[in-house]
Formats: sequence, C-alpha cells, structure tokens
Amino acid sequence: MGALQDLLGPLAQQFSQLGLGSQIGLGFVTSIVLVIVLNVLNQSLFKNSNEPPVVFHWFPVIGSTVTYGMDPPRFFKENREKYGDVFTFVLLGRKTTVCVGPAGNDFILNGKIRDVNAEEIYTVLTTPVFGKDVVYDCPNSKLMEQKKFMKIALTTEAFRQYVPIISDEVTSYFKRTAAFKGQSGEVDIPPKMAEITIFTASHALQGKAIRDQFDESLAALYHDLDMGFSPINFSLHWAPLPWNNRRDHAQRTVAKLYMDTIKRRRAGGEKDAQDMMFHLMNSTYKNGVQVPDHEIAHMMIALLMAGQHSSSSTSSWIMLRLAARPDIMEELYQEQVRELGPDLPPLQYEDLAKLPLHGAIIKETLRLNAPIHSIMRAVKQPLAIPGTKYVIPTSHVLMSAPGVSASDPNFFPNPEVWDPHRWEKDSTNAPTMAARVVDEADEEKIDYGYGLVSKGGKSPYLPFGAGRHRCIGEQFANVQLQTIVAEVVRLFKFRNIDGSNDVIGTDYQSLFSRPLEPARIHWERRDQS
Repeated sequence: MGALQDLLGPLAQQFSQLGLGSQIGLGFVTSIVLVIVLNVLNQSLFKNSNEPPVVFHWFPVIGSTVTYGMDPPRFFKENREKYGDVFTFVLLGRKTTVCVGPAGNDFILNGKIRDVNAEEIYTVLTTPVFGKDVVYDCPNSKLMEQKKFMKIALTTEAFRQYVPIISDEVTSYFKRTAAFKGQSGEVDIPPKMAEITIFTASHALQGKAIRDQFDESLAALYHDLDMGFSPINFSLHWAPLPWNNRRDHAQRTVAKLYMDTIKRRRAGGEKDAQDMMFHLMNSTYKNGVQVPDHEIAHMMIALLMAGQHSSSSTSSWIMLRLAARPDIMEELYQEQVRELGPDLPPLQYEDLAKLPLHGAIIKETLRLNAPIHSIMRAVKQPLAIPGTKYVIPTSHVLMSAPGVSASDPNFFPNPEVWDPHRWEKDSTNAPTMAARVVDEADEEKIDYGYGLVSKGGKSPYLPFGAGRHRCIGEQFANVQLQTIVAEVVRLFKFRNIDGSNDVIGTDYQSLFSRPLEPARIHWERRDQS
C-alpha cells in the first residue's frame, strides 16, 4: 500500500500543478482510454457461450458501425471467414446478429411473425417517407390487405399493357433530353436512369393522368424521398438534418399531388381513369372500412417507390455494366434482330420471353448489385438458431444478407465475375449443383393474404427477399427492366470513356446501394438505317 502511495503521490502533485484546461483534457483522454480498456476486457473475459461470437470493436456504442457502413458486403465476407455463418456486431449501440447463407436467409426471412418483426425496425424509416397508416405504420394483417389491393396492377394482362407504355416513355425520353442530342456524347447515366424509371413506373403503375403530372423536378423529389432511407435515420429520423428536411418537403409535396387528384375525382373529374388510384378509391378492408383518402395517397407513394428505387439502381448498374462490356451490348442487339426480326418491330410483352439474354442481364446484375444489402428483423422472443447452440435474446436485432450467398463460390463459380451467360445450362460459370438442389428444395408456396408466393428463403439467390415481406413487384421490375434494356440497346452503343472494362464502385449512403456518382459513360447512336 505504501509503495502505491509513493507512486501515485508525485503523479497527483504533478496533476494539481497543471492548468484547468490541461486537467480537463487529460481527464477526458484518461476517461476515453479507460472506456476502451474496459470494453476490450468485457469482450475478452465475459463471452456468452450461448450467443454468437461478437465482432471485435474498440469503442462501445459505435462498435462496428463505421466499418459496416463503409462496405457492408465486404464486412459480411470478412467476418464470415473469421466467425462462420452466424456472428454478432454492435451497430449504433445495438447488438445485431447476422445469419448468412441459405439457412440463415430462411431462418430470418421466413421467420414466424410471433418470432420476428419487420415493422418495429423499419417504421422509423418508412413512415416519414410513405406517410401514416401504410406499409410498416400499421399491423401486419393490414399491410397484407394493402398488398392484395395492389396486386391488381401486377397481372399478366396488366403487363401486356405496360410494355408498349414503357417502350414509348423510354424512346420519347431520349428524343427530348438534351444530354442525348446529336450522334454521340458523354453522360452521367444514373440520374438519367432514375428519371426514366420514375416516368415508366408512374405511367404503367398509376396511369396517364398521374404520369402527366410528373416531370424531372418530381423525379428529383422521389430521389429526396429515397435518401430518407439513410442508415443513420434508424437513430436520427426525427432530427432536422438537411436530408430529413428534403425528405419531409418531398413527402408533403408528392402526397398533396395525390390528395388533390383524389379530391378532383371525388368531385366528378377524370371519370374515365381506370387506374390504380381508381381501384384504391373503390376498395374496402375486410372490416368493411373504405380505404381512407390519405392512405390511398400514401400507398401511391409506396407503390411508386417500390417501382422506382430498386429499378433505378439496377438499371444504372446494367448500363454501367454494358458500357464496360460493349461486346455484351452488341450480343443483346443481335438477339433482338435474330428473334424479333431485322426491322425490330414495336416490343410486346410476349417478345420478352424470346430474349433470354436480356433476362439474364437483369438476373446477373441483381446477383452482384442487389439494391438491398441488409434485411433486419426485431426479435420478439428468444430464438434458437437451428443447427447451432446459439439462442438469440430479444435485445438483439437479426440481420439477413442474401448477397453473401449470391456471391459464394460454392453456389456461383467465379462469383466476382459479371457473366450473364452463367445462367445458360452449359456455361462453365453456371450455378453449381448445390445451388440448384437448394432451389429445388424450396419450391413450397404460401399465401400470406395477398396470393400464393414462393417461400424462397432457402435459395442462395434472393434479390427480392423472401417470406411475407417478399417484394410483390418482382415481376413488374423484370418487365420494366427488360423493356428499358431492349429499347436502350436498339438506340445506342455504350462504352467506358477510357475504353476500359472497369465498373465504378458502390455508394452505401442509403439502405439501397447504388453506383457512386458521377458515373459517366460514352454513348453513340446506332445507325437507324
């Protein structure tokens, strides 16, 4: 004891001789060091054998938030190699347990509603963007009814009508847009694809009367809504931050557009409009309550966001991939000439099935550049993970990362290579037998209240999710994207400005990953003769 006093006495005397500012600064640094030391000791000495291993981190609360947010796919890959298919990391102060691989996908995405919950996680993000009483701002049973209302826009007969509409929107866009005047030029392609997808989705899904109210400025508003899905908004969705202010302005503006249209129609205007809004205005919940007007407006926002943000990102990636591979773009053009005729007649819905490479382009791009890299669920009761000793407590969040299995060499040879031909049976990069066996074992269908859908959770390829929250717009997205690609290929040849085969990196600022901007490519018009 005396030796300790002999050691600390001079230190205390030296500390007392420091100025107030130096004492505060030294005290702060000492506190930080102490917090780090205690955090490291806690991770080293107090491991719970019934819970998954925790990714090492220096700072409590912050945990792995920064490294995860910079590059989620890389974070998942590196920690899977260290810890296996199940591990936990600290995200904004919350323990988040990741389950990857087909078994992990199925465990989370097909979890029973009494066990896992999406609403509690996502409502802080979706409610400010979509509005009240829709999607995750209502009980799951009501959401399933809302999905059923929207299914009317997603039938085969509807798709037949959509293809000519989408084709016309694409061709007219390129005719009127200044960036595509002349025979060749350079363009930042992602903003242009965002405009094309909002115009095609609004016209096809919501009708001409709604589409006529959209211009480039309204497309920009939807971009502001999309940025409301910033990961930091899990904690700061309420804060008066610049992107939240733009999000709230966009939500009020777009909702007012829909509400004004509903009022006009209620008053007797636009009687002939047989579109999604008309359908919702004449829909009734199972309890006999007619869908309120504000819910109609908010569902219209959600519907268009579903038809826009994923397709905007995916169409941008497709164009950048084609610019990096002009040979593939030429193959697409020749496929159309061969299958549809050298005169390239106007596209019809039935034509899409004749163009397998066009479909493979979308499938392969979604494999490597799926818009959603992480899917989260709240844990409602302690959950045992099948095949492990782990039990996940309700204090954790569950996270699925379907992109991990989509880039796993056990399922997709040379997974980092963008190869649309891998979806052909005789390709050397075709999905392995393991991938096919997993897919075949997961053909079970289930009805969550809006029609039969594949459970899909065990598949290594899930760009549209699985389970009760699987994207109902999957078929529309394929129709929209195939039609856009087909029309672009008819009009242009793309290449990278520097002539390379490189593809730009990914922006993870939003929950929906997209190409880093600016992403400029060189375009050249095809000889129309």
